[in-house]
Amino acid sequence: MSFRSALLHPLAKPLAFALCLLPLTWLLWGAANGQLGANPAEALIRGLGDWTLRFLCLTLAVTPLRIRARVPQLARFRRMLGVFTFGYACLHLLAYGWLDMGLDAGDIGRDILKRPFILVGFASWLLLLPLAATSFNRAVRALGAAQWKALHRLVYVIAPLALLHFFWMRAGKNDFADVALYGATLGALLLERLLRYFAPKSSDRA
Repeated sequence: MSFRSALLHPLAKPLAFALCLLPLTWLLWGAANGQLGANPAEALIRGLGDWTLRFLCLTLAVTPLRIRARVPQLARFRRMLGVFTFGYACLHLLAYGWLDMGLDAGDIGRDILKRPFILVGFASWLLLLPLAATSFNRAVRALGAAQWKALHRLVYVIAPLALLHFFWMRAGKNDFADVALYGATLGALLLERLLRYFAPKSSDRA
């Protein structure tokens, strides 16, 4: 079986779904078994944030890979990856609100307004909301393809905001190695889209 035909196999999506759940399973297992270090709450919050950023990169990588590698079958996984990006972002926000702030809405609101990196991260999550809410076929039909695509271009705002959130968080520990890696990855993916969008006779600008 070729790689392209394997991507169309009925088990391909369930397998991809299971793989997307592995990071969450590992983090929860580590938290339950004391494997997340001296500060498990911080490790869980940051781990969920890291995986949100990784899934965002994977989601943005689908279209360039589909076009450059001529593997159109990859398109069927893009929506799933986008939904998992939102799911991990929700869990990241929940872990922060619960483990750091004790689910105190007043304290959470004040913390968001007081700390810029929290504000930027929260703004990224808010912008993800309409993308997640319109991630199903009925929403595409209701909005129309053109308006749906325009709405989902919010990801080009979300990606830099998410990276800025990550940068400010790592700046407190003067640790920028991963920031540079994610920045280069997201920068290359967004640049590829810009080049393709403005390229003459481009037939696929998804």
